[in-house]
Amino acid sequence: MRNRANTTLLLATIAAGTLLLTGCTTDGGAPNTAKKPSTTGSSSMNSQSSIPVVTGPAGQAPTISAPKGQAPASLETRDDIVGTGAVALATSTLTVHYTLMAWSTGKVVESSWTGGSPATFALSQVIPGWQQGMPGMKAGGRRTLVIPPSLGYGAAGAGPIGPNETLIFVVDLVAVA
Repeated sequence: MRNRANTTLLLATIAAGTLLLTGCTTDGGAPNTAKKPSTTGSSSMNSQSSIPVVTGPAGQAPTISAPKGQAPASLETRDDIVGTGAVALATSTLTVHYTLMAWSTGKVVESSWTGGSPATFALSQVIPGWQQGMPGMKAGGRRTLVIPPSLGYGAAGAGPIGPNETLIFVVDLVAVA
């Protein structure tokens, strides 16, 4: 629980310090078997994508495969489960369950599922990778974000996140306010 609080605090602190931009669901979403890229912001995904495989039903902690190859240089997103609820906006406050994996090690650094309680925060107060990768997602869904260091914690790192680490977040969007 302390790690989750630290990461939430780190997300807010890093966003506040580096904001260079202007700016447990049980309803089960429909699985997105097409694995299409998200259409949000500057997200991208191509047929050569190296986004790890994510499995598991909505409302339960996901299983994430270890990443392979070189980390992508730009933000990549994929909707693993398409939600049916309210749509996240850049100005929204989100309640989420998340799992964070470090690309370099393929190890889970932190997971809100461990403590059993989702995290709630204003999207405008977190790292740029979340600010760019979460708008457009619907409550009840699951999205994978692969965030390059420039949109994460950068050269400084933060807490258990090393310098220049590419981050893999698997996010279940519980609620949008």
